[in-house]
Amino acid sequence: MAPLAGFTDLPFRSLVKKFGVDLTFSEMISANALAYNSKKTFEMLRKSPLEEPYIVQIAGSDLNNIKKAVEILNDIDGVDGIDLNCGCPVPKVVAQNAGSSLLQDLPKVQQILETIKKYSKKEYLSAKVRLGFNEKIPEDIALACQNAGVDFMSMHGRTRSGKYKAKVDYEAIARAKEAVSIPIIANGDITSLQKANEVKEITGCESIMIGRGAIGNPWIFYQIKNNLDSISKDKIKEIVLEHYDNMIAFYGAKGVSIFRKHVHTYSKGFPEAATFRDKINRIEETKTARAVIEEFFSQKV
Repeated sequence: MAPLAGFTDLPFRSLVKKFGVDLTFSEMISANALAYNSKKTFEMLRKSPLEEPYIVQIAGSDLNNIKKAVEILNDIDGVDGIDLNCGCPVPKVVAQNAGSSLLQDLPKVQQILETIKKYSKKEYLSAKVRLGFNEKIPEDIALACQNAGVDFMSMHGRTRSGKYKAKVDYEAIARAKEAVSIPIIANGDITSLQKANEVKEITGCESIMIGRGAIGNPWIFYQIKNNLDSISKDKIKEIVLEHYDNMIAFYGAKGVSIFRKHVHTYSKGFPEAATFRDKINRIEETKTARAVIEEFFSQKV
């Protein structure tokens, strides 16, 4: 499961872990915030007992704060590895010379990864990258990461300028895989079992990473693991209710409102979805919300 800010919190990661995911990552963590002991940032590091292995993804470019962040993570049990974000296209991250901005300076990428490797006591070091910033340079990026000593890397098949709308170039990921000996995980627009198999065939990658394709569709992991083209409505209801229960257990009563963005997406394609969304938006009580959600997803369609 790819790290997605605002979505891959502990309740969601617990859900997908139970229904098929092999590897989970924290939401993107600012190395600067970690270095300055942000309470909110430490809360984001919490993991489920199901999450083994579990990798924390950090973002940043200041070597001193990277070192401090790594040393803090060394003291946190249950973290199996550290991942460097070299792919986030969001302007405020790029403006800090972090995320995909790093792909404009591969020696800097290598230097940051070498710093993490030098100070980390965790088992794994990895990097999440794109094909480049403006130009596609997948081989160069893969070699820089390998030379820095990463154990594996995940590659999103767009450049930063391609954001999330350009066509994903799986052949470019294949070129990166051919250039190095470390495992590469293919990422980008994987939304179905058929697409997952297609991406593995084109890229030659044995592993795939799914991000936005799992939002409103977390059962995609269950489908892939069980080789199912479709999934029963009963299984969808089970997964939606499991997610809701996870949210309430983690956030308490405010989980009802936080869950709305998920349940709105889950309900797409169901009869009377608009009426259901309007109804659920007005409910604050946890048991009432659960009953309404269960009733809606129990309908025979």
